Amino acid sequence: MMLSTLFKPTCLCAALLLMSSAAAQAAQSTHTPGQYDLGNGLTFSANYTGEAAANTTGGLRQGSAYAGQLFLGADLDLQKMLGWNATSVHIAVTQRHGQSLSNEAIGNNTSVQEIYGTQNLHLAYFTVEKKFFGGRLEIQGGRTVANIDFLNSPLYCNFQSNSACGNPTFVFKNSNFTYFPASSWGGYAKGWVTDRLYTKVGAYEVNPNDKRPNDHGIDWSTKDATGVVVPWAMGYATTFANDTHPRDYEIGGWFDRSKYTDPLLDANGDYAVLTGQPYRTDRNRSGAYVRFSQMVWRPDMNSQRGLTLFGVAMTNLTGRVNESSFLELGAVMQGPFPGREQDTLGFVINQQRFSSLALQNIRVARASVGASTDIPGSETMMELAYGYQLSPGIRLSPNLQYILHPDQQAEPFRTSNIPNAFVIGLKFTVAL
Repeated sequence: MMLSTLFKPTCLCAALLLMSSAAAQAAQSTHTPGQYDLGNGLTFSANYTGEAAANTTGGLRQGSAYAGQLFLGADLDLQKMLGWNATSVHIAVTQRHGQSLSNEAIGNNTSVQEIYGTQNLHLAYFTVEKKFFGGRLEIQGGRTVANIDFLNSPLYCNFQSNSACGNPTFVFKNSNFTYFPASSWGGYAKGWVTDRLYTKVGAYEVNPNDKRPNDHGIDWSTKDATGVVVPWAMGYATTFANDTHPRDYEIGGWFDRSKYTDPLLDANGDYAVLTGQPYRTDRNRSGAYVRFSQMVWRPDMNSQRGLTLFGVAMTNLTGRVNESSFLELGAVMQGPFPGREQDTLGFVINQQRFSSLALQNIRVARASVGASTDIPGSETMMELAYGYQLSPGIRLSPNLQYILHPDQQAEPFRTSNIPNAFVIGLKFTVAL
């Protein structure tokens, strides 16, 4: 009903890896398949990502689904091309296709295939970047999305679940944080106070037209914009260049000054799920988070092999929202075996705790059909994934996912709770 169609926060691992900041890259080395330096300031990127998933037990029913994406991108160094000092242009187009197993068979509002969403040919971003003071100040803007510039890490996309990759899902449930590849007008400014301390702030247009199935990202009008979302962050980040055990510690948040749908009431103040009237429109929400990544062990100081721990804690501050808090913990081992330095082994677990308003919406619906109103107050998702670098251009990532207490916000009149779901997945990326 409501959330399965409204909430499709998605990521693009290749885009996150290509455009992530030094703070995001600090935790460990990453893999960027299909990136080619053509010389004279032009870098071209082309890759294909596929994600298959099968629900073996639990959920609404057993089934399988496949989603895929073709990514084409280019980075233009205008200093080399035109002599424009410290200026570059970033362009990317995607073509997405396939289905979502969560929509088709599980019933929860967080996809087990992060590549699903905006299933068409789409201009993902077209931005201009300018650096000042030797790179200490970076400004970038144009047609873009917030989830590339904020709340991302290369660690997250070692996983297939959209609860972790490419951003903690909470921010999409509780704000109009814009997501890849549904680009709109926006940008950010980032300043490095030292080589380790940074601050960052952005602003992104919220426009429902940019998320329509028939929108291809080429309508740049702001006619139907409903407001703006403003993320901010402050952090401490290191890399292998200045730290034997790279780390990234960050605090941040967002102010959402755009319109959004109330999780419970209609315009008359009644339960919308019972009246059949549209959920009323509200405005203004905010939230905050802390997150970290820290390499804690290196078996070989002559390589970048090592174990990195990471975590996220998020909470709502203001507004009538669907979730009250989010917690995530994970670990990624880069080079789990000698001679396999590009492989990864990772585990992540996160919990989405629902707000009293979202739970009340389901309870009144179930009470109206005589069903029990005893429903779980949270959903827990976990994933175990191995990333196998088959060749320089091919990466395979088999994974196992388990969903404890799948939410049923999409089916509030369901008379019984959705059974826990066990999912077998396979993610792969091929350089073209």
